[in-house]
Amino acid sequence: MTATDTPLTTSETGLELVAALRAAGIADVDDSGLARALYSSDASLYRVLPRAVVRPRHVDEMVATLEVCRSLGVPLTARGAGTSIAGNAVGPGVVLDTSRYLSRVHEIDVEARTATVDPGLVQAALQTAVRPHGLRFGPDPSTHNRCTVGGMIGNNACGSRALGYGRTSDNVVGLDVVTGAGTRLRLGPTTEPADGVLGDLHALVAAELALVRTELGRFGRQVSGYSLEHLLPERGFDVARALVGSEGTLALVLGATVRLVTDAPFRGLVVLGYPSMADAADATPGLLPTSRPPSRGSTSGSCSGCATCRPPSSPTCPAATAG
Repeated sequence: MTATDTPLTTSETGLELVAALRAAGIADVDDSGLARALYSSDASLYRVLPRAVVRPRHVDEMVATLEVCRSLGVPLTARGAGTSIAGNAVGPGVVLDTSRYLSRVHEIDVEARTATVDPGLVQAALQTAVRPHGLRFGPDPSTHNRCTVGGMIGNNACGSRALGYGRTSDNVVGLDVVTGAGTRLRLGPTTEPADGVLGDLHALVAAELALVRTELGRFGRQVSGYSLEHLLPERGFDVARALVGSEGTLALVLGATVRLVTDAPFRGLVVLGYPSMADAADATPGLLPTSRPPSRGSTSGSCSGCATCRPPSSPTCPAATAG
């Protein structure tokens, strides 16, 4: 075996990776033992040591990181606050931490009730930014004081008010993403199925309409797997919402525009007692229509397209009928 045929050691591979990342113009690349150890775990029981940690200062550095990893065959894992309990935020290649620098609110449109944000923005920081306008971002998981919007998009987070405000997928208006092949896409609720990957997605769903309609999106918390139901023609081929919950396996989120709702001026807690769990379960369907805000953030008394609606704002929607 010649010298050129000798396989690289893990250490040599790590050095090559770091050199390539820095050559691509990425400023904050850390392959120290401390950084790798800190990013080797999340809220799960897993521990996977990455080769390097990248903290991008601009979305262009995210795209450059993806390009380097693709060229070298190195796995890339996007990480928010590391609150995953299933090992979603750890990986053996490069861990991309957007929370250090990409954590800004770029625009708040009070009239349209939307906010355009970086993927590393902490959910609680978004709430603080929109609260003076009497608005809020609906989904609020228990980790709201540290979880990032990008992470919430990754796992389709919801929280204790999911019945009122829906999941993250119900509150995403548009996404700026880059695919694994390096294609930059700006997705909205009316994305046109052009050529390339979007055309392929359109063809995939068109060939399986019956299966997607009957098996996917059947209940509000059906969040496992890919949410192809958002690509149905009657739902407007909403690729942005379909990407929510895909855990970064389909695209890397560079930015997001999210829907805001009116913040309730008063809050109350009602505790109901039942003789048994079975009695409580039987009573739940009757309580659901009263557990949603009347307008879901609109003034018309109809919602903007929650998972319960078939189609959005249909007469069977609890949000619409409650108004």
